[in-house]
Amino acid sequence: MVIIKKLDNGVRVVLEEIDYVRSISFGIWVKNGSRNEQSEYNGMSHFIEHMLFKGTENRTAKQIAEEMDAVGGQINAYTTKEYTCYHTRVLDKHFDRALDVISDMFLHSRFAQKDIEKERNVIIEEINMYEDAPEELVHDSLQEAIWKDSSLGQPILGTVESISKFHTENMKDFFESRYHTENTVISVAGHFDTEEMFSKLNKTLGQWKRKSDFVYYDTKTIYTPDIVKKEKDIEQVHLCIAFPALERDHPQKYALAVFNTIFGGGMSSRLFQKVREENGLTYTIYSYTSAYVDSGLFAIYAGMNPNQTEKVIELIFEEIKMLKQNKLSQKLIDVTKEQMISNFIIGQESTVNLMTASGASVLLRGFVQDTEEILQQIEKITAEDIQNVIEKIFVKQNMSISIVGNIKNVCLEKALENTF
Repeated sequence: MVIIKKLDNGVRVVLEEIDYVRSISFGIWVKNGSRNEQSEYNGMSHFIEHMLFKGTENRTAKQIAEEMDAVGGQINAYTTKEYTCYHTRVLDKHFDRALDVISDMFLHSRFAQKDIEKERNVIIEEINMYEDAPEELVHDSLQEAIWKDSSLGQPILGTVESISKFHTENMKDFFESRYHTENTVISVAGHFDTEEMFSKLNKTLGQWKRKSDFVYYDTKTIYTPDIVKKEKDIEQVHLCIAFPALERDHPQKYALAVFNTIFGGGMSSRLFQKVREENGLTYTIYSYTSAYVDSGLFAIYAGMNPNQTEKVIELIFEEIKMLKQNKLSQKLIDVTKEQMISNFIIGQESTVNLMTASGASVLLRGFVQDTEEILQQIEKITAEDIQNVIEKIFVKQNMSISIVGNIKNVCLEKALENTF
């Protein structure tokens, strides 16, 4: 059973007690990501995520790592476009140690200038690594182009130019105004007593206060169709075709999830079977969805030999055209729904997945979605629902393309002549 309470300072806490496990997964979620940054602060949220591991008033970075390793614990963090999460997983008997470490990081990080200088070099290398990874660059370049007029299009890592201006003072100011009791959620799942856990959290994190007001920044998402080409001297061509899709809580989101699984979600999907298995034209091909509070994206990725690029694009468009003209069978849809429901239920057996689902849901929606309600929504999906989603997504005028690699002999314009 999921219980939502508030600490003395107003921070929301999601607690899910599970008797049959021996571990506890714990996360601190902050609703602040790259889309909440003015351009001059682009990359600050991700940089702060790194800095919380670089030492506190009580521990060095080495001591943080050693204390968690000593109890066999896992501790990590990540930043997205809309939030940042710090999380740990330990055996129940070691939880007090883990809570002490992660709360110390969250409340007492130093942001020392010498640490910022060292970490700046690390992040610049991370940015360069993405530039050298065309399978990542093709997605990031596309998103920067199609959302170039809104903060959602900003790279999570920032740019070399933007992060070069970060220092102790502006980082502390940003942290003070964006890491606030108003936009923070704590999520815990595993083997514990609910009242005892709440008391521990209230004692450790419930007294955290901010002197300044919470500062919220965001921009309206504007999608602009675009074509992005990046020439790189590599063996493969990496392709991403995208369309604007559904926002996070759109009523058709479950129909889109079912369709994505059928279309390009795995080895049995239509794209994989047609392009790779039947024609042998690509090693990797798949589709995926990205959903945000006010917008979404449906994308198709493929990596292939340059001389096969135009044929791969042709086959993708053939598949889209067939889907627009012919409804999927209800039998196929029912099989896919059962696959999704099974995966969902199995995922619920992990404390990490439960902590993640509950923390993200309360942070972004304000409540935890009921498991049975989610399963019922998936069960209800019909062929008509899928067809409505297909018609909504695949609009030729909204299509965007990103292509990275050895593209000098790829005639993209010709390949796009016979779209669906």
